[in-house]
Amino acid sequence: MNLTLNVWRQKGPSDKGGFKTYKLSDISEHMSFLEMIDVLNEQLLRGGEEPVHFDHDCREGICGSCSMYINGRAHGPQQLTATCQLHMRSFKDGDTITVEPWRAKAFPVVKDLVVDRSAFDRIIQAGGYVSVNTGGVPDANEIPVPKKIADEAFNAATCISCGACVAACKNASAMLFVSAKVSQLALLPQGKVERKTRVEKMAAQMDLEGFGACSNTGACTAECPKGISQDNIARMNREYFGAKFTSDNV
Repeated sequence: MNLTLNVWRQKGPSDKGGFKTYKLSDISEHMSFLEMIDVLNEQLLRGGEEPVHFDHDCREGICGSCSMYINGRAHGPQQLTATCQLHMRSFKDGDTITVEPWRAKAFPVVKDLVVDRSAFDRIIQAGGYVSVNTGGVPDANEIPVPKKIADEAFNAATCISCGACVAACKNASAMLFVSAKVSQLALLPQGKVERKTRVEKMAAQMDLEGFGACSNTGACTAECPKGISQDNIARMNREYFGAKFTSDNV
């Protein structure tokens, strides 16, 4: 495959940045998108140019670090697919592919395609945890959890914190991410102790980080590589208003 790449290049947070065009040839359709970027970087290094900086780790759709906006869509044209799981057979010979970083105030560009997603970490630190009593490991069946509840908690827990929901949302809202983390813990008996304070603190930190409001357009779920449901947003709203009416922080 022969491709034309328009890649966002930005030297640092204070740099204006802009697109730069590169030509690639003999790209295998069996390559992943990140492997194609690796080929580009090898070509740039051979030519004495600085490689394109991008985040990656597991390359198995687990870590959520491969955040790229590809042809106007978070993680590219395939649904339920992270960038590392996207293969070049999704494109055609001669295609022009535009690659850029997430665009959100709360995700400032560090360099090229790398953005600072530590805002997510601070939201988790604000309340995304449960009380842990030290001692012996409890029996797995000591606290019975109905299968329906366990399945819903597991589905919420599949969120990989990639930020595609923020990138896809016209308001750069983080509601899908935060609601998944709130739901994951609020549904389980182990998460009941901090249930009220958790949602209040995480929602407050979300606003503090500069994420926008949710307007229920559904773009977040449509682009989420794990298909996190908007039902979690409804659950988070119920948790939040319930906490506001009954918690000690009123």
